Formats: sequence, C-alpha cells, structure tokens
Amino acid sequence: MKRLLTIEFQKLWKNKASRVLILTYFIILSFIALMASIKFDLGFVKIHFAEMGIFNFPYIWHFNTYIASIFKLFLAIVIVSMMANEYSYGTLKQNLIDGLSKKEFIQSKVYMVFAFALLSTVYVFVMSLLLGFSFSSYNEIGIVFTDLEYLFAYFLKLVGFFSFCLFLGILIKRSAFAIGFLLVWQIVESIAMGIMRWNFFEGTDMYIKVSNFFPLESMANLIKEPFTRLNAVKSIETQLTQAEVIRDYSVDIQSVVVVSIWTLLFIYGSFKILQKRDL
Repeated sequence: MKRLLTIEFQKLWKNKASRVLILTYFIILSFIALMASIKFDLGFVKIHFAEMGIFNFPYIWHFNTYIASIFKLFLAIVIVSMMANEYSYGTLKQNLIDGLSKKEFIQSKVYMVFAFALLSTVYVFVMSLLLGFSFSSYNEIGIVFTDLEYLFAYFLKLVGFFSFCLFLGILIKRSAFAIGFLLVWQIVESIAMGIMRWNFFEGTDMYIKVSNFFPLESMANLIKEPFTRLNAVKSIETQLTQAEVIRDYSVDIQSVVVVSIWTLLFIYGSFKILQKRDL
C-alpha cells in the first residue's frame, strides 16, 4: 500500500494544477476559523457568529463537517483530473508496462481516495478542537468528544463522493466532461425527485424515502443542515410557526449503509471498466 500511495502522491505533487487545487482546498477549509471574527451591526440587529454558539462543543462537530463538505468539489476535480491525466499522458499504459497490474492500479487510486478523505477529516478534527477550545462555552471532556459521529459521516461522505468521481474519471476519460456529468447527475436527481413528488407520490413523503437511495442524495443526507439547531434560529422559527419544530439531526444509519453500498459499487465498477477496456 505504501508503494502505491507513494506513486500516486508523486504524480499529483508534480502536477502544478493538482498541487494548487489541493493547497487551495485546505486553505479554504481554514477560512472557517475566520467566521469567528465576522460581525454585523445593522442597528437593532447585531450578529457575531462566535457568540451565536457555532463553535460550542459539541455543536461544532456538526457545523464544521457540514461546512467543510461543501468544498469537497476541489478535491473531486483533483481526482477526476488524476484519471484524465493517466490517459492523456500515457502514464496508465506505462505503469502497466512497468509491471503494475490493473488491480494494483485501481488499488492505488482507491488508496488515494481514502487518503484524501482521511487527511481532510483529520484536518477538520484538529481545526474544530482549536476553535472549540478557543470559543466554546463548554470545555468538559465529556461534552467535547460528544457527537464525533459527524466526523465519521464526513469521512464516509468524502469517500463515497470521491469514489463516484473516480468512477466517472475512468468511465469518461476527460476531466471537464466528467465534472460536467457530475453536475448533470445532480440536476437529474433533483428533477427525478420533482417528478416523483408531483406525479407519483403527490401529498406524501414517499418521494423523499425513494430519493434517499440516490447516490448524491444519500451522501447529502449523511450530515443534515445544522443551522436550525442554533437557539437564535429556533426562537425565530417558533415565533413564526407558533410551535416548536422537532427535527432529527443524528447521522442516519440507512444513509451510512446506502453510501457504503454505492462506494463499493463505484470502486467495483471502476475496476471492471479498466479490466475490460483496451488500453
């Protein structure tokens, strides 16, 4: 595994575009910390994000993983480009000539997917700890390490999404078309949800239950939006609806299973395509 990972890291780091995207991704993640200094003073309304409790333990695990997952497209571009470059520069054929099997080639890409997801998760973990201990009103150990399942959900979400990108990169060969297909697929899932809602399951929530099995939708469901957990938002919502809205923010086991299955299918599909393709 170490040998395969070393090969992949060398390929990526020697590619200027990939290097810039990777560094940009982690720099942007660091910008989450800047939210602590953002203040809005609009007369009667004063907003200071740090004072709103977004960096309180254990809420910070939910908030930071949700925000960080928004920027995953940067690494997705790296992964898709990684495969496109293999075809463009002929390194795939050269690796096979040099004795690397197709199975080992796919393994090296899968290891890279897991490495990116793990590095990102560790980065978010460390950043959240630093922000939490700096701004949180609750620093008891029992509270600090509550809700760490959001980190697992974040890791799985990245692995699933990057596996999908790897599959598209191998299937389509061209990075621009692969990223385009990814965006089109997102639109297709949204259209499918709309069709089911208004034509097949009107008046029920069955369309939501069905769409939970879509690849991108199931990944999105791993970490639900955290904003309505804030006391300020809850207060406004209660005043508007005249009733307290109960939501479940926990990591859904069904989504974990569905994303895990999709991840295995994407990895298996990548291997089968490469195995049958004439290089």
